[in-house]
Amino acid sequence: MRADAERSTARILEAAEKVLADDASASLEKIADAAGLARATVHRRFASRKALVDALSERFNDRYRHGIDQARVGTAPPMVALHRLTESAFEVKTSYRLVVDLSHGPDDDVLAGIDLLFARLHESGVITAAQPTWCRNVYLALLHEVHLLPADAAELADGGDEVESRSALLIRSVLGALGGKPQPRS
Repeated sequence: MRADAERSTARILEAAEKVLADDASASLEKIADAAGLARATVHRRFASRKALVDALSERFNDRYRHGIDQARVGTAPPMVALHRLTESAFEVKTSYRLVVDLSHGPDDDVLAGIDLLFARLHESGVITAAQPTWCRNVYLALLHEVHLLPADAAELADGGDEVESRSALLIRSVLGALGGKPQPRS
């Protein structure tokens, strides 16, 4: 793809993230306007709305994969990795609200990374639940619910910034649900 076409595609995706997060039913024309491009340019890059949402989903999963890598789920102390992954997950959910709302969840690579982390948490004795898939499902369900809490929810009043507060609540809830105890971050 030529450099100008790549820039146009990036502009379209960035505009789509913002526009669709505010209005999930926004037209491709509205996205083109927000990107500062002609509607025909958007249609050349994305033949349909589904193709555009699929591209956003791929970006969403790239960010999740990056979060898995940054958390070092296979090598960092498990609780450190859990904290890093959780903070990254809230940042991704905030940036990719539309993709999350359309149930385009994490791909198989991301799910495998989360499963590895929960297997390591079990092996280290942090949690008693032994099935990584179950642990992951509990984590993702609670992640979604904590994400939906309004910023002024009493559950989030721990004095930190919003991502830290949400992360702390999620980790406490997940550890409690999976038979664990709060651990220092090390």
